[in-house]
Amino acid sequence: MSIRVTHAHGDHIAVTAANGTEILRYVYRPDPEAFESRKPYAHPVRTLAGHTVTGYRPSDHRWHKGLQMTASHVSGQNFWGGNCYVHGQGYLALPERVGSMRHDGFPELTVEDDRLAVTEELTWIENGGAEWAREMRGLTVHSVDEAAGAWALDWSIRLTNTHDQPLRFGSPTTEGREMAGYTGLQWRGPRDFTGGTVFAPDSDADAEKLMGSQGPWVACTTEHDDVDGHSTLVFAHAPENLDEKSAIHESHWFVRAEPIPTVAFSWAFFEEFELPPGESFAYRYRVVFADGAWDRERVAAHLEGMPW
Repeated sequence: MSIRVTHAHGDHIAVTAANGTEILRYVYRPDPEAFESRKPYAHPVRTLAGHTVTGYRPSDHRWHKGLQMTASHVSGQNFWGGNCYVHGQGYLALPERVGSMRHDGFPELTVEDDRLAVTEELTWIENGGAEWAREMRGLTVHSVDEAAGAWALDWSIRLTNTHDQPLRFGSPTTEGREMAGYTGLQWRGPRDFTGGTVFAPDSDADAEKLMGSQGPWVACTTEHDDVDGHSTLVFAHAPENLDEKSAIHESHWFVRAEPIPTVAFSWAFFEEFELPPGESFAYRYRVVFADGAWDRERVAAHLEGMPW
């Protein structure tokens, strides 16, 4: 299934499927609100049938914006946005701790019939203006399959510490809040996904039981308001993410269906890790956006048909 790509320079890149549905808008212009941690994000994201499956600036967390790369605790700075969790004090509005990610350019942007591959350069900047890290980000739209009613987005990160001190990556849980290990690539769903079904390869457990767990993928399904239809999202790790010999730190799932729908590939859920000056780490992720209420067998079969 062919795609069409448009680039509004300085603002966003959009991908439209052959049926006329804009399935992805990747926005890289600076956000207006510094407290929400200015950084690029993907929203709106839609299934091929046109169902919107990302939320943007919800009233409960204005800094949640579709699908975005985040880091809630980095050496005392907050690249997630919003309030900061402080041990013994809870969540505090500390705007002086909120950093940002600057878009520096697209050294590569390749469009084929059914595939878009983008490489983006970014700089992570702490609140005082110091440049702490350089990121090479990869975004690939592929496997746009009208028969399956699904398409996939691969999102990769390679982050290099340009600071003169080690960068310490953590989460609210590493600061003392139980089961709040959010950080890393995060999806915020629209309200349609609140109370939806969440499952994993070996479990039909609810989101609460999957919180803090490990595994190759997690899926979320929901029935939409307004339209007669369901959607399924699948969040999957590349194999090397789960290899203790190649990954800088083990990953756990941060997943909720209540009171808000969200999933994060948490790279520092229970323990901190450090990135020395000049060193880098990398992860690769895949998100499948599908029409219909898929079950575990269908998810597994679809992922098996998309080798890394």
